Amino acid sequence: MTVTQAAPVRKNADREQRDRRWSILVLLCVSLLLITIDATVLHIAVPALTAALDPSAVQLLWIIDVYSLVVAPLLIVFGTLGDRYGRKRLVLCGYVLFGLASAGAALAPTPTALIGARALLGVGGAMIMPATLSLIRQVFTDRRERAIALGVWSAVAAAGAAVGPLIGGVLVGIWWPAVFLINVPILLALLPAAVRLLPDSPVRKDRPWDGRSAVLSVFGILALAFGLKEAGAGTLMPLWASVLVFLGGLGLLGAFVRRQRRLRVPLLEIGLFRRREFATGVAGVLLGVFSLVGLQLMLAQYLQLVLGDSPLRAAIRMLPLVVSAITGGLAAAHILPRIGMRATMSGGLGLVALSLTPTLGWGVEGHPVMLALCFVGIGFGVQVALLAASDTIMSSASETQAGGAAAIEETAYELGAGLGVAVLGTITTIVYAPALPAVPGVPAGEMNEARQSLASAAHVAHEVGGSAGGALMDAARWAFVNALHTTVVVSVVLLSLTAIAVAMLLSRD
Repeated sequence: MTVTQAAPVRKNADREQRDRRWSILVLLCVSLLLITIDATVLHIAVPALTAALDPSAVQLLWIIDVYSLVVAPLLIVFGTLGDRYGRKRLVLCGYVLFGLASAGAALAPTPTALIGARALLGVGGAMIMPATLSLIRQVFTDRRERAIALGVWSAVAAAGAAVGPLIGGVLVGIWWPAVFLINVPILLALLPAAVRLLPDSPVRKDRPWDGRSAVLSVFGILALAFGLKEAGAGTLMPLWASVLVFLGGLGLLGAFVRRQRRLRVPLLEIGLFRRREFATGVAGVLLGVFSLVGLQLMLAQYLQLVLGDSPLRAAIRMLPLVVSAITGGLAAAHILPRIGMRATMSGGLGLVALSLTPTLGWGVEGHPVMLALCFVGIGFGVQVALLAASDTIMSSASETQAGGAAAIEETAYELGAGLGVAVLGTITTIVYAPALPAVPGVPAGEMNEARQSLASAAHVAHEVGGSAGGALMDAARWAFVNALHTTVVVSVVLLSLTAIAVAMLLSRD
């Protein structure tokens, strides 16, 4: 084919891609929704999981957390692989693996098997997630349309995390493995649609892919996250070993950065972080998701085990978070051009901090109206801030850097989610255990088990029964509320400091 013959073919392909861009956006958002839901779908299923598989406190933390901890270090690898070998191909492979892992999780007979299946879900999710963002950058060439598309994408990203407990609450009431099994028919429908709709991105054979850099980034991020998690929880190793793992992760990431600076064609464009807007946007995503996802897990347990809601009722009470997250993502696309990125991002983060503050005065009594208002503020504020961050991250990168920039943003999302569960969950455990005093009539062994988590205390209280069981549950509820207040304080401080930093570092535009 000659150059003159090829030009009309390319124009027709571009025109066809533009015509179906909104259909492509729907497909990408449904894919993203499945992946983000799986990060939080188990939050409201903790009591059901504890009853069905009887995991230890350590196993329960890993069942919840391993997904995000696996996704985070692999996003850079698969984001750059998509740039090198084609994003569509990677998405299709991710669909297949995600579907198989979902079936494996649903049929898992033991906690260990479920942990393994959740890890494979993380691998499949990491194959899909960066492509959803970089394909938007490829398909939506007009910046105004791209801002709207990113607003929808950002709304889905946070709404997925928010709607996870809602879906989990509905499905757990039927059969807990259904929280995973529902993915399979959806993926079977998405696979042929993706084959037909998704555009082929160019395969860049002239762009080398550095395996050594990939190994350094994966093990660096994994060691960093794992070391930080273990330093607080101390579930698998002593504190000194956790600190060594954390420092080892920092060393590996330092070596990764040095290698990227030496390579003619780096795996990841580290130079993007020299741009203040890009670096600030990544920090906003990381801390925003950190607070949102970590607190969701705590609040889901608060509703069920402190206030006594059923999984379905707890999920329904979290519905304002879902609705406000979607509304915030759509509204942010119109707010951002009017007031600028600085006001949008710092204002959104500040709204989340303000919305969390009333919970510091709550005890074991219900606050239905105030709780709904807090959820509205949290969902809307996070989404407005994340849209501003996402727009500046993707606008700071060229098309050839889109996969790498998307991978960095997605890594911030997943690392924030994983660390939010790990760090805020660990803080809750550290404060909760000593706050639960010995209860007359409950043996010492059972008290030690009750101090592992509020879910464990509920299990022990049920086994002990009688007035001793009731007294144990009352004491455990108050201990958990005290721990929840501590995590809220940590989140409010982090969000407020980030909002101030954004206001100081970013320009008005």
